[in-house]
Amino acid sequence: MGLGKPVRRVLFSVVGGALVIVGVVLLVLPGPGLLLVLAGLLVLASEFPALRRFVGPVRTRAMQAAEDSVSSPLRIGGSVLAGLALLAAGIVWGTVRSLPFSGWSTGTSLILSSLILFALVIWSYLRVRAKQEVSGKP
Repeated sequence: MGLGKPVRRVLFSVVGGALVIVGVVLLVLPGPGLLLVLAGLLVLASEFPALRRFVGPVRTRAMQAAEDSVSSPLRIGGSVLAGLALLAAGIVWGTVRSLPFSGWSTGTSLILSSLILFALVIWSYLRVRAKQEVSGKP
């Protein structure tokens, strides 16, 4: 039983840190960067209470970014195209052996990234739509 707390802390640190790092990378690449940074901070804050003060501001910015990402059909279309490109790249990297870092480990990570992007676009769209229905705006 004494080993459980340190193992949990290391596990949460690794997972939270990875989410924050991937989120920061996705701030400059197409993807849900702020939402992943927020997820990482939430995981880390569960083990490191001092980080809780950063959760509120990042949550506010992440929710605004999520709303902005589905604010027009053009932005939704761009996100869907980015997701389809990631999906196609994953299939190509999984099947074409002559590419750098080829194989299903790379292909699977790209496909998983596309699925996460699709899920977040759908979630953002439904969230914005529900917010508009509550406020009475079209």
